[in-house]
Amino acid sequence: MNRPLKALMAAVALGSVALVTGCSDQGAPVTFDGPSASAAPRKTVATGDRAAEEATAKSLMPIGPKAEFTVQSTLDDGTKIGVTTLAGKKSGFTGKVWVWAPKQYFDPKYANTGFPVLIALPGGNGYPKNYWMGTDLKLQSSISEWSREGKSLPFIVVMPVLNPDDKYYYDGSDIPGQPKMGTWMTEDVPDFVKANFRTFRSRDGWAFMGSSSGGFVGLKSVLKHPEKFKAVIASGPDVVPDSPLWAGHAAEQRANDPRELAKVLDAQPPTKDNEVYLAFQAGTKESALKRVKAFIRAYGKGPVRTRLQVIQDGEHNAKTYVKGMGDGSIEWISEHMQAPIPTS
Repeated sequence: MNRPLKALMAAVALGSVALVTGCSDQGAPVTFDGPSASAAPRKTVATGDRAAEEATAKSLMPIGPKAEFTVQSTLDDGTKIGVTTLAGKKSGFTGKVWVWAPKQYFDPKYANTGFPVLIALPGGNGYPKNYWMGTDLKLQSSISEWSREGKSLPFIVVMPVLNPDDKYYYDGSDIPGQPKMGTWMTEDVPDFVKANFRTFRSRDGWAFMGSSSGGFVGLKSVLKHPEKFKAVIASGPDVVPDSPLWAGHAAEQRANDPRELAKVLDAQPPTKDNEVYLAFQAGTKESALKRVKAFIRAYGKGPVRTRLQVIQDGEHNAKTYVKGMGDGSIEWISEHMQAPIPTS
């Protein structure tokens, strides 16, 4: 267990935590502004308080405009999954986004620090809903448990719709003549999170997690934008852009191919600013295992760092992948990302 995870685990065990304010009923207004949000203004940081100085330097406070959230569901620990509609200014696409913040986010000890963000993407069409927003798969409750155990950072989980309709896969890309889903995923969604939550300025606080088609989008987004995102948990992913909408746009398709992106990145000297961490997952009962192993053999020799979680008897489904996350994937990316910085 690394030092930031140990410190975070101890703070959670000893401290009291404030919950999200708002009604617990589905559809009721809810806010992710806790009483801790203005508990210790940044201007009061004392000289010599290294933790506070580090938190100030690395964190980005919400910049607005504030979104209006309603309750989607409530976890057993009282935290809320909220939902809102985001009109993407850069992509021009409007879609639903679900969000969840862990208990630690509302603890006064963490009032002046950013939190790492995990953009969670579903398989299938991912429209009109993102299935990670439900409590049945236990993604959020598992992250709560793993963070208490020191196996995971307490991620803010962001769950946007994956595609603009249920007719096609858009490969999380700006396919010419189609809705700009690449811009939506890598610019509008992060901008929305920065507007509403305490985050980190650097890529060390930003990661994707996705299964199947969502795993492809997360994988491709990290490889295409290593300056923005540091890690991905790609579960049973596709590794080739295969939307029928690419017809007639071969150059643009290649520019969104994880194999081509990994080849270019791996040819560069590794630095602290370009290393990406690709945590692959696949079950022994699914075909994705073979193609993931081939991808890892081909790349992972430079800035592209890879890890494979083989899930025994695992199938191509979300429950299999949550199990794999707990078995090692979430801990591996957490070790390479920025933890929240508690201050007194």
